[in-house]
Amino acid sequence: MSRFIALLRAINVGGHTVKMDHLRQLFESLGFSRVETFIASGNVAFEATAKNPKILERKIENKLRKALGYDVATFVRTDAELVSIANYKPFQQADLDSAVALNIAFLADTLDDQSRQKLMALRTEIDDFHVHAREIYWLCRKQQSESTFSNAVLEKTLGMRSTLRGANTIKKMVARYTSSRPRKVFLKPGLT
Repeated sequence: MSRFIALLRAINVGGHTVKMDHLRQLFESLGFSRVETFIASGNVAFEATAKNPKILERKIENKLRKALGYDVATFVRTDAELVSIANYKPFQQADLDSAVALNIAFLADTLDDQSRQKLMALRTEIDDFHVHAREIYWLCRKQQSESTFSNAVLEKTLGMRSTLRGANTIKKMVARYTSSRPRKVFLKPGLT
């Protein structure tokens, strides 16, 4: 059995409400074991015999569409990938120390050069971005309410689905659901 983490987009926003025990039951009905949810924002850890995250994503999306009646974009990472994401240092420490928030956007695929250029055109004095693998790291220097950037802007700019999580949320999931804890701490206290 392999350990995976599913990051679901918009599971409890936009008028949709899904109780976490129901979400766990839906994942268990797919044959997954050791299913646990982490905060009510669509983070599900589970074990599966399948090895291919893309197949798991499609399987989960199909089940959720049938059970909930709407599309739930799903991004699956292995526990090892989540450790790597939590440990990755996308910006200089001084930039991280002075920022208000660091968020991570999860994508289904890596960005091509044209999409990367479109993303970098969104940089402002408030927002900076770094792309690594299938993730975009968003450094917000001021309150996010002062930024014009959002997941909706990201999806429109790139023409692909994504979901955002705070870097500290990812670090907490790593500590809880993986056997390897991040060795590097690159966030100051309070940074989301």
